[in-house]
Amino acid sequence: MVQGLTIAFPSGEREVLGYLARPEGDGPFPSVIIIHEIYGLTDNIKNIAHRFAEEGYAALAVDLFSGRNRTVCMFRFMGQMIFKSQNNESLHDLQSSLTFLETRPEVDKERIGAIGFCMGGGFAIAWACNDERLKVVAPFYGMNPRPLESVKRSCPVVGSYPENDFTASQGRKLEQKLKEYTISHDIKIYPEAKHSFFNEQGQAYQAEASQDAWQRVLTFFSTHIGEETA
Repeated sequence: MVQGLTIAFPSGEREVLGYLARPEGDGPFPSVIIIHEIYGLTDNIKNIAHRFAEEGYAALAVDLFSGRNRTVCMFRFMGQMIFKSQNNESLHDLQSSLTFLETRPEVDKERIGAIGFCMGGGFAIAWACNDERLKVVAPFYGMNPRPLESVKRSCPVVGSYPENDFTASQGRKLEQKLKEYTISHDIKIYPEAKHSFFNEQGQAYQAEASQDAWQRVLTFFSTHIGEETA
């Protein structure tokens, strides 16, 4: 049975909230940090944490809006993504979430990855270029870091993008750079999908693309942080 609880961890002088879902047992388990889209830490994001826990991962969904005005945060975060993707307070909060997970006895600190959606997808790939503790990331319809050449420092990437969206070009450019730098990757563009196609609670949810992307993520994560890598 999956266990879920609300947690808090320090990030500099502030406290960040999150939702941790984990399998039964002592572990140590591989772990996934989930980075929400602009809607924040919704039930949909918590459900994704439970889905990972059912697959044997300790999954931490981080609330980047903790103690902040959500509207102001959205504008600030998008500015960080466009102009200052490598060094910002959101990435600091995510790095702090990983540090928190490393202290948990049920977590294998050598097997930690991240998944993010829209804004969170952009943060996931930017974070992967700046924190060698991450072993794998899964960006969904996110923007690329600037400069794109920074992905030469990235861990393996499994990315999912909808064709009917501006981020499709981001996925293609990312794939080209990952090939250039010989970084393990699986990038797929879904021809019938739109932005936020993975959000089961959203109007753009596309079941076929969502299910395929989920299986690709599980397979890719299993290769890089799953049991066979232990």
